[in-house]
Amino acid sequence: MSTSGGRGSRPGAITPRLVVDDVYDALVSLIVDGHVPPEGALSIDALSRELGVSTSPVREALTRLEGTGLIRRMALRGWRVAPALTREELADLVDARLLIEPGAAALAAGRADALLVRSLDESVSELGTAPKGARYESFRDYYEADRRFHRTIVAAGGNPFIEQAYEALGGQYQRFRLFTGTGVTDAAPTMAEHGAVRDAIAAGDADRAAEAMRAHLRGVRERALAELADR
Repeated sequence: MSTSGGRGSRPGAITPRLVVDDVYDALVSLIVDGHVPPEGALSIDALSRELGVSTSPVREALTRLEGTGLIRRMALRGWRVAPALTREELADLVDARLLIEPGAAALAAGRADALLVRSLDESVSELGTAPKGARYESFRDYYEADRRFHRTIVAAGGNPFIEQAYEALGGQYQRFRLFTGTGVTDAAPTMAEHGAVRDAIAAGDADRAAEAMRAHLRGVRERALAELADR
């Protein structure tokens, strides 16, 4: 809403953030950027002191982060960073996504409306404008746009069991660990593939949406394995 006197628009509503959200982001940065190495220990007390917060949000953030596959809770050893995925594990992870996401895209195409298409358009646009630097802080917005695109499609299908299966994979972060030190290396093909999925869903074409998602995930697998080989 504009105001008189040349003051421009009034600021919009502020979205509140919980301390645990900030702790969660800090932990992801520590892990993805390699400040805590694979299989390195994550001490709740030490992290609490480092981040200047109580142990409660650290504990909650670690519990939430376990679902991404980035960390593991080891019996008698506490929390530890998960090992980096091997080529075989990475291929298996994408194969699991191939069992879930094409079907989700087909369901989304059958329920597509203007709101869904607008949300997908925003995610594709944000992929193009987001920084793609070498550290997590520099490509976090890109990661968020990519994750939002996929989660929006899965949610749009309206099947909570498919949503649960997708979330349980926690696969997005594992791929993005590959970009630490180099930055995002596959933005152009990813954007083109997302665009093809978006177009099929917008057209209400379930078969084409499923095939476009398969093509995208196969491309992700091929590029991720090539990135691993280069390292």
